[in-house]
Amino acid sequence: MFKTLSNRLDKAMKTLKGQGRITDVNIAATMKEIRKALMEADVNYKVAKEITDKIKDEAIGRKVMIDVKPGELLVKIVHEQLMQLMGGTTAEMNLRSDPAVILMTGLQGSGKTTFSAKLANYLKKQGRQVLLVACDVYRPAAIEQLKVNGQAIGVEVYSEPENKNPIAIAQNSIKWAKENNKKIIIIDTAGRLAVDEAMMTEIAQIKTAIQPSEILFVVDAMTGQDAVNTAKSFNDRVNFDGVVLTKLDGDTRGGAALSIRNVVEKPIKFISTGEKVNEPNSFDIFNPDSIARRILNMGDVLKLVEIAQDAFDQQEMEKLNKKLRKNEFDFNDFYSQIQQIKKMGNLKDIISMIPGMGKMLKEVEIDDFSLTPIEAIIQSMTPKERNNPILIDGSRKKRIANGSGTSVQQVNNLIKQFQEMRKMIKKMNDSKGKRFLPNINPFR
Repeated sequence: MFKTLSNRLDKAMKTLKGQGRITDVNIAATMKEIRKALMEADVNYKVAKEITDKIKDEAIGRKVMIDVKPGELLVKIVHEQLMQLMGGTTAEMNLRSDPAVILMTGLQGSGKTTFSAKLANYLKKQGRQVLLVACDVYRPAAIEQLKVNGQAIGVEVYSEPENKNPIAIAQNSIKWAKENNKKIIIIDTAGRLAVDEAMMTEIAQIKTAIQPSEILFVVDAMTGQDAVNTAKSFNDRVNFDGVVLTKLDGDTRGGAALSIRNVVEKPIKFISTGEKVNEPNSFDIFNPDSIARRILNMGDVLKLVEIAQDAFDQQEMEKLNKKLRKNEFDFNDFYSQIQQIKKMGNLKDIISMIPGMGKMLKEVEIDDFSLTPIEAIIQSMTPKERNNPILIDGSRKKRIANGSGTSVQQVNNLIKQFQEMRKMIKKMNDSKGKRFLPNINPFR
């Protein structure tokens, strides 16, 4: 996500590194590079110029403290300005009506149907009674796709396969929802290959007929400036409440996220990656601070904790905490933690949320297969060896290496790293007298 933009901004800001102070000359050269980086990422020219002018004014107006380098100060200022450009704060949805009706709009292929299911899954996890409604009566298999997605997340789907009137279907679904105690209705509508009058008229008529609590415009982030232009056309006709950026995992530019709010003056509310509706870390509330940190490779610890809260089993964490306090952490626990980490999503994305790691791993290829040799080594140990690693002598190491398809050196490295980890945990427990891992509970 935003990889290319991140790399270009990082390169642009290197012009200030090594400088003793910020001057009119060196800041002008840096702003030129940042503006170029933003425009190459498909940010609207007017927006790119506006943000670089603000960054320049802020940088020149601030005094650089003795212990803060000019480059570090610039990163801080760019972070602040990117945040403001994207709205500054997280925008909420209006779900106060009973039932609350969310209307999805957008072009064909933007990912409305997939996102509708992801949003339903998110709301269901909050304990809400959700209903998905299939109002795309034109695209072949659209209704079936929504049903499959609904089944995957355990959410009911309302459809009328023989009815070709989306306005009537939407109205009927609200009546059905009230009768069946559904509190939130998500209506998936048809898209088109391009903005056309028929499409705009239909979505405007649906809006008038059902008076939705929230209208979300779903747009493919890879379309760049076209995404911004399409958003403006839709907003002029239906006056939507917020934007959803999809397919950000394939976005090589990222300019839409930085331009769209500024142009249509409506907040980005959600971002989506991937095609699977219940894939970890594929759905997220749009947080300007979090996105700005990712763009600048600053890490995102809060997001990391949030993902861990969803992925880690609470009871397992409590058991592990007890073992850590007694210094009884073994290879069974280590293996269990690897499985929990894999639930959190793409490994490189997760590691890059740790401050400083994004830049260090920029050119390093990391995926879930990186953990496979470690899993194989642990699985090749006997139960006694996992419980008591001190038993693993030279002959046992050879057997484990042969059984896991690895080398004795790899087995040695893992055991060494594991022993160092145990020492570190013991030292932290001894010095703090507190549990090593936090009690992860998002509902406290």
